[in-house]
Amino acid sequence: MTTVSLVFDHRGRAKQGEPGAVEVRITVNRRAYYISTGVRVRKEQWKFGAVVNHEQAAELTEKANIMARKVLAYANECESKNLPLDIKQLREAISSTTQAETAKRTAFLDWCQDQHDLMGVGEGTMKHYGTLFVRLHEYGMTAWEDLTAENILRFDAWLHRLKNVKGQPISDAAVWNYHKRLKAMLNRAIVVGRLNRNPYDRLRGQFKRGEKENVEYLTDEEMAAFMALKPVEGSMMAKARDLFVFQMFTGMSYADTQAFDIADYKEVDGQWMKVGERIKTGVAYVSVLLPPVIDVLKRNDWKVPAISNVDYNHELKGLGMAAGISTPLHSHLARHTFATWMLRNGAKIENVSKMLGHTNITQTQRYAKVLAQSVQSDYTRMAKLLTK
Repeated sequence: MTTVSLVFDHRGRAKQGEPGAVEVRITVNRRAYYISTGVRVRKEQWKFGAVVNHEQAAELTEKANIMARKVLAYANECESKNLPLDIKQLREAISSTTQAETAKRTAFLDWCQDQHDLMGVGEGTMKHYGTLFVRLHEYGMTAWEDLTAENILRFDAWLHRLKNVKGQPISDAAVWNYHKRLKAMLNRAIVVGRLNRNPYDRLRGQFKRGEKENVEYLTDEEMAAFMALKPVEGSMMAKARDLFVFQMFTGMSYADTQAFDIADYKEVDGQWMKVGERIKTGVAYVSVLLPPVIDVLKRNDWKVPAISNVDYNHELKGLGMAAGISTPLHSHLARHTFATWMLRNGAKIENVSKMLGHTNITQTQRYAKVLAQSVQSDYTRMAKLLTK
């Protein structure tokens, strides 16, 4: 007599709080054999033959049940043909089928990984795409067949349950960025003929872009303190100092600074000017080299200091401490500082948007919003002084 069932960690190897294997147990003439289903969950997540309290409970339960049905079908076929049940052949048959199905189930994600090095984006953006691929794998959206509007809505709900390093749900802005990159990958798939239509076309207006809260920037006093630093000439710290000053007074991203070439600029009415495109987005921007930028270029033979993004951000930590700046310095902070500095000093928001190469003025308005909040807080503080 042959029976088939699903069991959890039959050897009791799973330690407290750690995942254990869900296996198919096939009993032939009172002798039990075990075949892996590929499903691993914690003890408390396996109840009454099903996965519970897990983000992908339904999918994992179905995966285990499919494996059990395959084992039962193989056993029934042997019985109908009056053949002895060969466990070794059973494992090989199940394994080959599973491998073929696995290849099919991961086809989309495998294609994404292949495209990764061909995308022509900056180092930071490459990392963001890599994080997206990790999330797609964790969620289980890995096959071309998974790319439906309904699954994307479920993926959105799953993303909103993710926690950041502080244990809080990730922001709408962070979730929106995952959607932005996934949508871009699907558009790329359409271009090369892998997809006929982007499922996001059916989901217009479904997702909130969100806004990053507490845009950080340096005050005039902090900018002056940073510029007053005089690291040892030629040192890595000196390069980082000059690059940050360059960014503070151009608003360029790190990627754009590394592509800087003075030959692209023309002298117009005593000012060096260029109309270019941002490397990251391809959006046009207008750049004029202000005196602090000219000083940096003269010190560096009219070139932008060459320093890796990792080394740059590392040196900025020490420079921030030396300048007595409490806000942690990073390369993008200089871009925020440029935007707020321009607006504080009367530049029109439409012009600042062009300087930054924003795709629309809405992106620039968040800087004006931050400044308005800062002004309001000063008024509130003064009102309290008057009521004492």
